Amino acid sequence: MEQREYTQEINITDQLMARINELVSHYPEGKKKSALIPVLHEVQDAHDNWLSVGLMNKVAEILDIKPIEVYEVVTFYTMFNEKPVGKYMLEFCQTSCCALRSGEELMDYTCEKLGVKPGETTTDGMFSVVGVECLGACGYAPMLQLGDFYHEHMTKEKIDALIEDCRQGKINLR
Repeated sequence: MEQREYTQEINITDQLMARINELVSHYPEGKKKSALIPVLHEVQDAHDNWLSVGLMNKVAEILDIKPIEVYEVVTFYTMFNEKPVGKYMLEFCQTSCCALRSGEELMDYTCEKLGVKPGETTTDGMFSVVGVECLGACGYAPMLQLGDFYHEHMTKEKIDALIEDCRQGKINLR
């Protein structure tokens, strides 16, 4: 499989740095590393929802930790993206409850509808479709996450409506 490093502008604004410092202040002196996950969320949000190697290196520098410590976290958790993703990232739960209630078939349907494979982004940069581990809403299967929101008891019709709402700019991601 081809590994490709994507590049992005590293823009740690004064506002972002103030937020990072505020997050670090929640932890004991000398324990900046404890703020790694919340800092990564803030930095990713400020950089089109993904983290390049250069940006991960910058986070390591800010927190005074080794770059590998950042890479380990970013590559472990599906909530962090190592390449550009669409404005709307449809994250389908792929674990037991959702799989038993046709979640995988709905993800396939969505990929076919958008002309992508799982893990890909549409050519217009609007949508990405990914499979993720349990999102903790088993009683509402099949479900997906879009931005900060869960969409539950999904059907093809609900997916069609969700995609159309995204295209019309009706979906709030936060």
